[in-house]
Amino acid sequence: MEKQVIIVGAGLVGSLWAVYLSKAGYKVTIYERRPDIRKADISAGKSINLALSTRGWKALDAVGVGDEIRKIAIPMYGRTMHDMEGNLTYQPYGEEGQAIYSVSRGGVNAKMMDIAEEYGNATIHYNEECTNVDLKNGIVYLKNADTGKLSEAKADLIFGADGAFSAVRYNAMQPTNRFNFSQTYVADGYREILLPASNNGEYLLDKNSLHIWPRGRFMLIALANEDGSFTCTLFMPFDGDKNAFDNLDSKEKVDDFFKTTFPDFYEMMPNIADAWEDHPLSSLALMRCEPWAIGKAALMGDAAHATVPFYGQGMNAGFEDCTVLSDLMKKHNENWDLVFEEYNKTRKADGDAVQDLSLHNYYVMRDYVADPKFLLQKKIEAHFSKNHPDKWMPLYSQVSFSHIPYSEALKVGTKQDNIMKSVMESFSNITDIWDSKEVEAKILELI
Repeated sequence: MEKQVIIVGAGLVGSLWAVYLSKAGYKVTIYERRPDIRKADISAGKSINLALSTRGWKALDAVGVGDEIRKIAIPMYGRTMHDMEGNLTYQPYGEEGQAIYSVSRGGVNAKMMDIAEEYGNATIHYNEECTNVDLKNGIVYLKNADTGKLSEAKADLIFGADGAFSAVRYNAMQPTNRFNFSQTYVADGYREILLPASNNGEYLLDKNSLHIWPRGRFMLIALANEDGSFTCTLFMPFDGDKNAFDNLDSKEKVDDFFKTTFPDFYEMMPNIADAWEDHPLSSLALMRCEPWAIGKAALMGDAAHATVPFYGQGMNAGFEDCTVLSDLMKKHNENWDLVFEEYNKTRKADGDAVQDLSLHNYYVMRDYVADPKFLLQKKIEAHFSKNHPDKWMPLYSQVSFSHIPYSEALKVGTKQDNIMKSVMESFSNITDIWDSKEVEAKILELI
């Protein structure tokens, strides 16, 4: 008998997981609530661009599809900070040559659907909304968005890869006994802005850098697209602050805000007020739950651990779920009771940690990247790490350029930050002697 699997959600994680399961001998059927996005016109600035890093590439390359995504990915080797006068400060992400990669969400999602069909032999049914799941018997209940027709489908296993507002989680898992769930909105929202290419189709900013305009309580960021444009995102409080979205309620106010707060950006896009409402004002939330697997069903990606986008790890963490489940599948010889048991026990801590890391990095990007003391601390860390790679890997590198579990990276990163704060306070002339043997000895003493 052929082993049957149903995946709910044809997004990034569901599409990749289809390839893993197909290569392991499963027949995969995907049910997707939305229409086929490949038949829609996807603009480059449709949604916050995603940043692919080492964990994501590992998951893609393990099933031979990484090169398909490399065709649409733009390397970013560091952050470029823009101050109020338009002066630039550059901070590399890792060692020379290390980069995270900008991909358009719509573009990579469409490509992943192609991959699910071509490499995963998956059948994708669109406009099919999951209304419930029989977790014990492996039955998915569906409603067609076009016709209203109700149907059901049965499989050996069901995977909910249907995003932060997962129907599998909400309809089937949350009503079960002792299921824990929390949803926490952060105080800030975001609005996207598409910065077009120049008249001759060229990039108006360095395309191989993530651009940040840090302004304390809020920030603007920009990531490059393939067509010369940039997807820019303004993160700011909804209300309750001088600089808040509710205050920008007219074209005149939007124009004045950008002219005075982001003058170099305004020079590139003087028509910002006209484009202001091209994209909606959106909110940001963390979703936590446990267990991630019940009966014959398991949650993956945002359905299990939706996070905020400030470490660029949401997609990478979801892709790493595929790596983790695949390894457990081999370890337990496809005994799915044991696979799901260990998945629940081991992966949950990493899901929580990537959320904590993402929130922490928001404050770093928003508040600290413009702080000379913070930049000096990072410079000292990078210098020490280069001299003692066996003793120190900066937190950003642990998260973006290694496969160290997120929970371990968070623990080590917290310890390192305490060490660095102590070192910075130990020398009144730290700015002059930051790369001295004296400072190096102090760090070695505290490790």
